[in-house]
Amino acid sequence: MFKMQIKRLHTFLLKDYLLSFLATFFVCLFILLMQSLWRYIDEMVGKGLDLIVMAQFFYYAALTLVPMALPLSILLSSLMSFGGLGERLELIAMKAAGISLFRIMKPYLGGIGILSIGSFYFSNVVMPDVQLKWTVLLRSIRHKSPDVSIPVGSFYTGIDNYSIYVRSKNHDSRMLYDMMIYDFTGTAGGGSSDNIRIVTADSGMLVSTADKKGFILKLHNGEMFENMKGSAVQVSKKSIPFRREIFVYRELIMDYDNNLNMVSEESVAGKQTTKNLGQLTLTIDSLQKESDSLANAYSYKYVNTLFFDRKIDSGYVKVNLDTIPLEKAKSYEAIINRRSLMQQKESFDRAINDMQVVRNELDYLGERKYSSVDKPMWKHDIERHRKFTLSFACIIFFFIGAPLGAIIRKGGFGLPVVISILLFIIYYIVDNTGFKMARNGSWPVWVGTWFSSIMLFPLGLFLTYKAAIDATFNMPTAKVLGKKISKFFKNLFSKRKKQDVIQEIKIEENNEL
Repeated sequence: MFKMQIKRLHTFLLKDYLLSFLATFFVCLFILLMQSLWRYIDEMVGKGLDLIVMAQFFYYAALTLVPMALPLSILLSSLMSFGGLGERLELIAMKAAGISLFRIMKPYLGGIGILSIGSFYFSNVVMPDVQLKWTVLLRSIRHKSPDVSIPVGSFYTGIDNYSIYVRSKNHDSRMLYDMMIYDFTGTAGGGSSDNIRIVTADSGMLVSTADKKGFILKLHNGEMFENMKGSAVQVSKKSIPFRREIFVYRELIMDYDNNLNMVSEESVAGKQTTKNLGQLTLTIDSLQKESDSLANAYSYKYVNTLFFDRKIDSGYVKVNLDTIPLEKAKSYEAIINRRSLMQQKESFDRAINDMQVVRNELDYLGERKYSSVDKPMWKHDIERHRKFTLSFACIIFFFIGAPLGAIIRKGGFGLPVVISILLFIIYYIVDNTGFKMARNGSWPVWVGTWFSSIMLFPLGLFLTYKAAIDATFNMPTAKVLGKKISKFFKNLFSKRKKQDVIQEIKIEENNEL
């Protein structure tokens, strides 16, 4: 009978927790989605995207935020659930009936275990495909409107037969400033490379045509230079005239398909976020072999080219150090001493120069290995570890939220929301710190990726221990807290008023004297 009652109790607790978890999860996901969309608002406004594309955009964006929303919702729902049990005195009643805290948490642990396994499955199976489709869709949207995606300070070649350089731009007015356009339409179809038109302008704006089949580049205050080779004006092969035109306003019509054309998935398939655990492991092994072979090749090259100058008769020969037995190493000093001071100086100078060359090339090797091999390998290894850290974070946040809710005994959305946000901000800062340190190679990858878990795990153990021994922390109500703050300031100002009165009396006494 008692076991049946315990099962009913566990079923009740689990249902209550699942309802709060689902509510908090969708609320957290919605808030994070609205906050993250501000990063892409400029890339969506004025694009003429249809409802299907917009729905896909929001859908994939929401799925990419699940790894962030899941731990936060577990923390908040655990605080709310156990805080509500404590506030309604249900937790005390269960403990009075002989049910320990760990037995109360038993159904929650089962649910959290399922969520952790599900989060790993989501990170390993679902997330790579979501990241692939999300990246493809985002790049396609960016490519749809070149006026937004034209970079500042570099040439943009997204429009066929044109290369556009912009020094600065105004995102609000969509004006482009200090422009230089290379027009290659004269070279299309096998035309001469000399038939290039160069246009400069102080400002301009790129707008779409009415039929969405091209763009009109509206230019202000500029010049146009055009090669006249092959025209009737040309006198001889040696004389190549050109035409220069100064304009106040001019329009360039560019052929461009302004419809949403999806980019190829192969162009982004190599990113570490689009790979599962097996693919990441395979890529890491390949990069590790490449790194080792590159380092070994350079090590063999330089270690085996070290030499020592020996004087034999009238000349010098380069003797490989590997060919000299160790027992003869002491004779190096004797060989040097047999030379004149000038010859010794020349030998040491050559050795210093050779080592400087080796050092410079090894520095170049280090930069090359870091950029081409080591950094991609670290990124893949970080992504591999993060598939496990998400599952572990779900467990840690439960063991922080559940005992903390039992201690503070406050349910609802008030205090639990504040505490959850503060704890999650700390977790987010610590996690990003570890991620950056691991990505830069300052820390080992496993230390950087697990740094946040290592920092928060002792907190979870401490709070669980405190809740198990029935430690409480009664939070004051808003009314009581307001009274305490009011009393504090009244006492503070009354003390200041007394000090002012005493100071005035002293001043009057000094004036009388």
